[in-house]
Amino acid sequence: MLVSVPVSISEAQSPQPRWNAASECVCGKVEVEDLSLFYGTFQALRNVSISIPECAVLALIGPSGCGKSSFLRCINRLNDLIPGARTTGRVLLDGKNVYDPDVDAFLLRKRVGMVFQQPNPFPKSIFENVAYGPRIHGVKNKSELADIVERSLRRAALWDEVKDDVYKPALALSGGQQQRLCIARALAVEPEILLMDEPCSALDPISTGRIEELICSLKEDYTIVIVTHNMQQASRISDYTGFFLMGELIEFGESAQIFTRPKDKRTEDYVTGRFG
Repeated sequence: MLVSVPVSISEAQSPQPRWNAASECVCGKVEVEDLSLFYGTFQALRNVSISIPECAVLALIGPSGCGKSSFLRCINRLNDLIPGARTTGRVLLDGKNVYDPDVDAFLLRKRVGMVFQQPNPFPKSIFENVAYGPRIHGVKNKSELADIVERSLRRAALWDEVKDDVYKPALALSGGQQQRLCIARALAVEPEILLMDEPCSALDPISTGRIEELICSLKEDYTIVIVTHNMQQASRISDYTGFFLMGELIEFGESAQIFTRPKDKRTEDYVTGRFG
């Protein structure tokens, strides 16, 4: 059964997913239906169904090893790169199952960008890091590349800090700047969805605050799914929250409801710090 997003009395201020009267459920940018994931004989995800609204932030919470990151990697099929990994169920992006045989995983990852836990800039210049994706997707014009680099760095709130040094080594940046550079690199290929796997876990509080501000501004144009162990962060920046436990999606709803009026006792125990 598909988990649907509850309608809030403050919906005028919230992102508005599309309502499908025929199915009586909220239709999101991504619809996950009975998704299970196996690494060999180990089952990492168990029949997960969730609707991810468009232009909103979804936070995935839960203890380590509960399947959050595995679920994230199912959306852009990064688990395909792991020997022995297989999935059942469906992941629909704008109504198309990303696991259909005719779906090009390379082009899928252009639409669904990824930012990892540790900043991972290439050992190249700032400019070449951001230009890398557009180049491999066929952009050759130098002026066009320069425009893409500037636009992406501006979107990642990094341009003002590096505009005079875009040809300096990316590895010379601070950790927080490197993470924003990785976000700019992901944005450079114009994705529709941005997946973030604990993007602030290696950062100091000031850098974390900048990333959080950036996420809140980016949701105007992108659907964002973030894995986090920080309950305060999840409640601050997300519109919706999903709680995972032992490979199952235990509860999903608006973040205000999850953190103040959880319906499942296991969710309440986790968000209040009784376990995890």
